[in-house]
Formats: sequence, structure tokens, C-alpha cells
Amino acid sequence: MVGLTRRMVMGGGLLALGGCVSRPPGVVEMEPAYDLSYERIYGPIDTEPFPVEAVDITQIDPQFLRHEVDYDTPQPPGTIVVDPGQRFLYLVRPEGRAIRYGIGVGREGFAWSGTARVARKAHWPTWTPPGTMIKRQPELREYASGMPGGPDNPLGARALYLYQGDRDTLYRIHGTIEPYTIGQAVSSGCIRLINQDIINLYSRVPVGTKVVVLKA
Repeated sequence: MVGLTRRMVMGGGLLALGGCVSRPPGVVEMEPAYDLSYERIYGPIDTEPFPVEAVDITQIDPQFLRHEVDYDTPQPPGTIVVDPGQRFLYLVRPEGRAIRYGIGVGREGFAWSGTARVARKAHWPTWTPPGTMIKRQPELREYASGMPGGPDNPLGARALYLYQGDRDTLYRIHGTIEPYTIGQAVSSGCIRLINQDIINLYSRVPVGTKVVVLKA
């Protein structure tokens, strides 16, 4: 069902018109694998400095699409809790609720956990690969002084910079230009969200927000 195409969904809608359209014998109406409102939530955004393309949500497990859920946690409302093992990020809300976002996380060996805070926020951030990454991937040396924000920048449309005290952890919560990687362990430790989701999260959290990254 995850592979359900938009054409199939629209076709199901036409079949549902009943008296207006006759249904051929043997045709079974199929329910889409996701709430059709997600086509709007993950649709294109044309109010940004750079275009944010629509997400092909048929490539993403529906559990990793944005939901508001019940969430039992001792953390106060406004806290970000990252559960890398389950591939979810929670923005804690009052009365035992949270907004849950699907995430991509670090590959084995690059995972990070602990408590930090959002010390800085950035629209269309510059990406500067750390020295350790350049050593592993020398082809990134051309970006040692930074890659400007834009549609090809791996940090996507927004970034939240995580610090412990005055120390930059070098870990970020950021967007991605590869939404199909959500739910996977592919990054070098950073926490990535669909661009539409990081834009949403970014608008909800101020500088100083507490971030708890659980152990995988």
C-alpha cells in the first residue's frame, strides 16, 4: 500500500462518485495508505527564497508523516525529544500530547545522545562539513569554507544548532533534500526531517529550547 500512486488515489476518488460514474464489475475501491490531507501538508511551498518541492509521500512509510499523538514523558511542554531508535522526534505539548515527526538519524558509529539546547536557528543555512567528515570524504574539501543555503544544500530549508553550555556539539536538527531517507540511519549523526516538517518545527520552537536525544 505504501507504493500507492497519486493516480490510483485519484482513480479511487472517481470511482467513489457512485451514481455519476459506473463501477466496472470486479473493481474493488481501495483506501489510500495515508490521509489525503497529507498531499496538502507535504505539497510545494512557493513562499520561500528557494522552491520547496512537493514530497512524494508514497515513498515514505505513513508512520513517519507528521502526527499529533499521545505522549507520556516527564519533559515539560516545549521540549524536543528525539528517539533515534524509533526514528521519531517529538515536540512535547500540554496535557500528554506531542507533535511527532519522522526523522532520519546517524549511521551506526555516528549516533549521539544527550541533553542540549537550541542555541541558534537558521533559514536556508550554510553547510560547513566538519574536518572529520572531510577526512572521510576528501571530495568535500571544496566546501570547507561553507556551501551557501539553497535547494542543493544538504541542510535543507532550516537548521537548529545544538549546544551543550557554550560548546557547539556539531549536531543539528535540519531539513533534507532526500525525503525518502526519513526513517533510515544514513546521516553522519545529525537529525534530519522532511523540509516541510523542519519548517513547521522551526516556527514552533525558540532559541533556548531544551533538546533531549535518547539512546538508540
